[in-house]
Amino acid sequence: MPDTLAELATEVLTTADGRAKTALSHAHAARWRKSRAAGDPLPIGSASPPLRPARPEAPELLDPRDVPRRRPGSPQGRIALLHAVAHIELNAVDLHWDIIARFTDVPMPMGFYDDWVKAADEESKHFNLVCDCLETLGSHYGALPAHAGMWRAAEDTAEDIFGRLAVVPMVLEARGLDVTPGMIDIFRKAGVTQAVEALETIYAEEVGHVAYGSKWFHYLCGRHEKDPKPTFHDLVRHYFHGALKPPFNEEKRAEAGLPPDFYWPLSDEQA
Repeated sequence: MPDTLAELATEVLTTADGRAKTALSHAHAARWRKSRAAGDPLPIGSASPPLRPARPEAPELLDPRDVPRRRPGSPQGRIALLHAVAHIELNAVDLHWDIIARFTDVPMPMGFYDDWVKAADEESKHFNLVCDCLETLGSHYGALPAHAGMWRAAEDTAEDIFGRLAVVPMVLEARGLDVTPGMIDIFRKAGVTQAVEALETIYAEEVGHVAYGSKWFHYLCGRHEKDPKPTFHDLVRHYFHGALKPPFNEEKRAEAGLPPDFYWPLSDEQA
């Protein structure tokens, strides 16, 4: 059995099946919490995480331009929307374990690891909630093709913890705060209560994940005497492919520590 947090993280990353990956994620998160509560935390250690996490044979991963457009007004369209959410959540599980395993050369407080273990644990729950919804509707994760570009940000920022924090939680996960209320409305109008409850859980907990990104980004900027706002702008322009798309959920973004002057200058209305 792995004896360091970095090795635990890598074990999740190298597990292909989604349900097995998230079960392992839950178990490893519980082991970390137990060690912390006992006052004898697992050593962080070091590991060699894969550049890309293991993935199941299905879904087929397509270029974003080739993924069929979702029409959420129909039952099949709503299944396709949930399938896309499940794919995002599975990638998020790996993203949060990856930041733990990949950047062990950067000394960080224990709270950094507490936050990302908690985020990975919650993303694991989110994946399973959405998979349960799909199965209730007669489908399953892997039944439809999915977006092949989800891991691109992780590969691009594999050697830059500043870039990783800027692009993954502070851009990609913040985007989830913008679009999830609309998805909740779609399923509420369709009377799909199970999906509404799953998406409301995701929406509430994603605020914390964006906040972890903002907190540790600001922490590192302070350590290196960098001005956070222009540093964020430079990193997003370097690593993120395209402009940010309004409308923005300014209330939830502010709750997560993202003020408007961080993201509006990067929007397609300013580009």
